[in-house]
Amino acid sequence: MGGFEPPVDSAPLPSVEQVVGKRKKKRNVNEEHRESLSTMERYALWITESVGTMGFFVLILVWTVVWMGWNYAAQRYHWPGVFDAPWQFAIWLFVSNLIQIHLMPLIMVGQNLQSRHAEARAEKEFEVTQQTEREMETVLRYLAAINRRLTEIDDRLRGLEDRAG
Repeated sequence: MGGFEPPVDSAPLPSVEQVVGKRKKKRNVNEEHRESLSTMERYALWITESVGTMGFFVLILVWTVVWMGWNYAAQRYHWPGVFDAPWQFAIWLFVSNLIQIHLMPLIMVGQNLQSRHAEARAEKEFEVTQQTEREMETVLRYLAAINRRLTEIDDRLRGLEDRAG
């Protein structure tokens, strides 16, 4: 019959039950990760996922533009009691820096938690890949055995046809 023939393995072919029996119990690493998080870790992840969005960036940008625009217009049009004195602008900078200083370590904690989740998913994917590889090798061995058997049957049929006539 020709075609692809994987190398012949002298080991006996395992049964389907044996192959399936070697499978590891299915587990959802996403649920396992979610259940392993403490309340503080959930909060850190929520902050990380919220701050790391364009919506948060736009919020901070709008806040800054409105603050600066309002104060610029107040100075330009001499609106009474609205313009920031230099020390008040320093307060705005201080508040902005406080937000950044507090968010930075919190975001790092969230990123570590996300990394832990990614590692668990990668490990599970590796296990599944290894299992698939073992099962595919078994399937290829079965196909090779079937191919050998079909070749033997084909050779016998040709022999019978040649004798018959």
